[in-house]
Amino acid sequence: MYPEDRKYSKEHEWAKIEGKEAIIGITYYAQKELGDVVYVDLPEVGREIKQGEVIATLESVKTASEVYSPLSGKITRVNEKLKEKPELINEDPYNNGWIAILEFSDSKEYDNLLSSEDYKKLIEG
Repeated sequence: MYPEDRKYSKEHEWAKIEGKEAIIGITYYAQKELGDVVYVDLPEVGREIKQGEVIATLESVKTASEVYSPLSGKITRVNEKLKEKPELINEDPYNNGWIAILEFSDSKEYDNLLSSEDYKKLIEG
């Protein structure tokens, strides 16, 4: 449920490193808490973002929620499929439901994120 090939933030985002880029999304736990996602406000490609800044906004049938970037860097791509199918976040939060890809600027930030095991402990309270 929480893949070990990525790291997690306390705000329920994940980051998966591929080369000099990081794929960003929200966790299974976060999408479950949100309910059915009906709209995604994606970030602008080329935007510089700092760790902890809002990277996207998700609207669900229950509420609207901000997504915070687990890493600093420059947004290189966004998941355009979410414009037409925001429910991909609910159906497949770790693969087809990713939100953005950024060229990260500080690998130490990634090292300080939670492991899969630590994230599970966090949400289990």
